[in-house]
Amino acid sequence: MANLGERIQTGDWKQEKHVAAIECPAQVKSGELFEVKVSLGKGVAHPNTTEHHIRWISVFFHPEGEKFTYQVGHFDFTAHGESVEGPNKGPVYTNHEASFSMKIAKPGTIHALSLCNIHGLWESTKEVKVAV
Repeated sequence: MANLGERIQTGDWKQEKHVAAIECPAQVKSGELFEVKVSLGKGVAHPNTTEHHIRWISVFFHPEGEKFTYQVGHFDFTAHGESVEGPNKGPVYTNHEASFSMKIAKPGTIHALSLCNIHGLWESTKEVKVAV
């Protein structure tokens, strides 16, 4: 039986519409806040329709040399044009991107996990160094 990690797909966000682009500095100062933006569709547009959309993005941080990974945030996208008038006739659509601030004490890797309602789970990563 496969574990969940074996079910997560990966790719390059520049060529795969299901992979989140993680935008943040490559190096930060220890203990200082820095901005992070995660989004889908930066390289190749992802549909945002009632039938095909991104449901959520979760962001995690894994400190270098440590055993455990820490959840940083979870962002749900719940409006995809649904309405009583039918699919794609609603008055509101959420865009699949989120911005937030975080701080770290040591270098590590940011992981963004996204869920497409049709094509499943996708992961992207970005290493972040810490200046002394």
